[in-house]
Amino acid sequence: MARDTTDAAPVVTLDDVRDAADRIKGVAHRTPVLRSRTLDRLIGAETHLKCENFQRIGAFKFRGAYNAVSRLSPDQLSRGVAAYSSGNHAQAVALAAREAGSTAVIVMPEDAPESKIAATAAYGAEIVHYDRYTGDRHAIAQELATERGLALIPPYEHPHVMAGQGTAALELLEETGELGALLAPVGGGGLMAGCATAATALFPGIRMIGVEPEAGDDTKRSLESGHRVSVPVPRTIADGQAIDTPGELTFSVNRRLVDDVLLVSDEEIRAAMRLAFERLKIVVEPSGATGLAALLAGRLDPLPPRVGVVISGGNIGLPRFLELMGG
Repeated sequence: MARDTTDAAPVVTLDDVRDAADRIKGVAHRTPVLRSRTLDRLIGAETHLKCENFQRIGAFKFRGAYNAVSRLSPDQLSRGVAAYSSGNHAQAVALAAREAGSTAVIVMPEDAPESKIAATAAYGAEIVHYDRYTGDRHAIAQELATERGLALIPPYEHPHVMAGQGTAALELLEETGELGALLAPVGGGGLMAGCATAATALFPGIRMIGVEPEAGDDTKRSLESGHRVSVPVPRTIADGQAIDTPGELTFSVNRRLVDDVLLVSDEEIRAAMRLAFERLKIVVEPSGATGLAALLAGRLDPLPPRVGVVISGGNIGLPRFLELMGG
């Protein structure tokens, strides 16, 4: 799969990512980069894990949410913000709004993980539920935003959100130097769009590799087709990647900068979560484990000597974690 270089002006630039890094400094965490000799041996390459499970709210989403919310005018902040999300962006916007002295209304699916619903509410947000298999979350959130005069902060279709997410790759590469490849989970595409923007600007030879669950391969199909392709809403343990269509803005970035998208099964995701817990001593949610799962399954071919992986989050409750781990 080759990068498409036909698009015009970029949606987001390295300068945008660097500006976002300045804005979130001291508010978002600079998360650790984890190394493991055992992991290197299992994968066959020097592997650097950017652990966004240690980010505020437990996922990378706080980076983009805070970058976007903090740029709103005082008048808009006084009226509040709205968002839609299966969980991590919900928590991120709720906390970002609180940090900015504002309020948040979040549209969440009825079957979102209980731990994510509880955390979003704990950050002070009002939660509005919908059925992810029959409802249109964007339309619901847009209607609420219009009725109440709220600023809508989408989970990925926003340049400031994408730029904020790209700070994860910026930090990783500042620490590691040049890598042969960087893997990141792909849902709506905002994390990958931001990370690919930063990484390819700093190191043009780096391979940007997205990872999706097998049941939700909309980005892979879209990149292969050259246009956005929709799939049925995927039923996968990777709830953060249960997206049926790539974002329009994110796809315009990723079609230029992403080299390939790898697919992993739910069983491979479980295996990666188990290894992360037992050998690396970290808790990773299913979506956060997909990049690691692809490497452990030997999907990246050719495998470069040095590779980076964004562990995008660790938001999973104990009952669900035990269920997925088999007891």
